[in-house]
Amino acid sequence: MTTTTPAARDVDVAAAGDVPERGRLVVEIDGTTTVGIFRFAGRLYAWENVCAHQGGPACQGRIVSRVRERLDDGKRSLGMRFDEDTMHVVCPWHGYEYDVTTGRHPGVPGASLRSFPVAEVEGRIRVTV
Repeated sequence: MTTTTPAARDVDVAAAGDVPERGRLVVEIDGTTTVGIFRFAGRLYAWENVCAHQGGPACQGRIVSRVRERLDDGKRSLGMRFDEDTMHVVCPWHGYEYDVTTGRHPGVPGASLRSFPVAEVEGRIRVTV
């Protein structure tokens, strides 16, 4: 039995200005796939809006800078700080966090979001599905 996979295609989803720096836009494509598009450090990233934990709408949660613990030379905690160089999106169902640039959960190996190629072309955002 031979199965065929539909050919990948570029879909125009929004104007470039619809996704501001450190912002996002969630779009539905063909009524079958929901994609979160993020802009961070001038680049676009596109992830399927399905949490690896329990299938929640991962791309629709709060956007935050990663929280890191500060340690002194003796490895004693000096408290927490926000790392402005790493942006996370937090799934609203159970709090799973994902790095917006890699799609990976910072503490659970293998937990990641499915990526889609995304590009900015002539002032428009295009996602390949």
